[in-house]
Amino acid sequence: MSSSTLDESCIYKDKDYGSKDSDTTSVWTESTVDGLRPTRLYQFALLLAGFMTTFQTIGMNQSYGVFQDYYTSTNSTIIDAREQYAMVSLIGTIGSGLTWSGSIFVSLIISSGCDLRLMCLSGTTIMSLGLLLSSFATKLWQLFITQAFLFGVGASMLYYPMTSLTPPFFDKHRGFAMGIALSGSGAGGLVFAPVTQALIDQWGASKTLRILGVWNFVVLIPISFVIRRPPGYSPVRPSFALAKKGAFILQLFTAFLQAAGNIIPLYYLPLYSTTVLGFSAQTASMLLAVNNAANSVARVTTGLLADYVGRQNTMIACVCFSAITVLTLWLDAARGRFLAFVVLYGIGSGGYSALLPTTIAEVYGAEQYSAANAAIYFVRGFGAVFGAPVAGAILGTQNNHEAGSLSGLRTRFIYVAVFDGIVLGVAGICVTLVRWFDAKNKGVWKWKA
Repeated sequence: MSSSTLDESCIYKDKDYGSKDSDTTSVWTESTVDGLRPTRLYQFALLLAGFMTTFQTIGMNQSYGVFQDYYTSTNSTIIDAREQYAMVSLIGTIGSGLTWSGSIFVSLIISSGCDLRLMCLSGTTIMSLGLLLSSFATKLWQLFITQAFLFGVGASMLYYPMTSLTPPFFDKHRGFAMGIALSGSGAGGLVFAPVTQALIDQWGASKTLRILGVWNFVVLIPISFVIRRPPGYSPVRPSFALAKKGAFILQLFTAFLQAAGNIIPLYYLPLYSTTVLGFSAQTASMLLAVNNAANSVARVTTGLLADYVGRQNTMIACVCFSAITVLTLWLDAARGRFLAFVVLYGIGSGGYSALLPTTIAEVYGAEQYSAANAAIYFVRGFGAVFGAPVAGAILGTQNNHEAGSLSGLRTRFIYVAVFDGIVLGVAGICVTLVRWFDAKNKGVWKWKA
């Protein structure tokens, strides 16, 4: 898709859009927006671009558990990574964390008036180089530079512009539209988990990373030409006024805790499947794919549901449901209960991520949307870096598992599940309080919010 195919006449048509009676979450200024409406063609292109962006960036992050299982195995070509659960998980979480935390820096670049296409093309190149260069790694520290740092920086330069600038182009069913765009993350995990495992089995990790790097570059190059600034876009500089709001502080805690808790099952699901339950690596990768499939479907359905029952209500339900599934289904789970956990956790975890951008717009409004969005994703990135390594430290190394016994490993996974459930449970409390503070600030309680 070239830039010439998306000229202004293809993007906007003369219709009333964003007037006084429209959704107040729009970040367009009234005087500029009136009389303009994005065409259906551009909205479709934007949804496709958003889907493929999250497919590549978050989808790869959510399938890192396959690499986690390989790097820590005795067959790993990265010898100093074997059985180093915490250190190896840190590679994936840094990649995920930078994808989100980079938002605050990318936001400043966007505010400076940079060429969005050039930024997205640069992000595509950096992200792809990270994967390609990691294929030559022989030491753990080399993976930190390539598969963690370069991948994460590049992914952030694509993910944040797409998720932050897309919502204003949809006046109706915004939650549903963002659900479709963000469902690419689950779909990406659904595809990448089994494909990555199959490639590793057939060609080895090095060739797998090269294939993924080339694929990433080919897919994201045309996507880089789609995203545009909405007409009337007015960048909002960071404001300390946000820090005085109770809802904002609690939203930051929620973002940190949910990201920390959410990433743990994604990274350790394959390890639990192969070591505790005795599944093959291929079956473990398929279970991760099933989890991502449920996640992808949930992002669309919760977005649609939120348009009818309220975004904050739906988000609260999703976070609390995630905590419940961890504590009731993953805790000391046998095969049957674990299979139920794989599906139900995917459903619960998908809703929060899908609803976060539109909920931020709803709670903080047009004037503070950009600053709040960047800050919340920045903190969310730190949460992603925090969760899985702590879980890895709880697991320790194979020598810590009561001389490597299965019962010792199972016991440590129980501790991991308890830790994860508590983190997600506290996140559920925080997001519920955000709902209360938001109603208090607006001076009115609405059941649909």
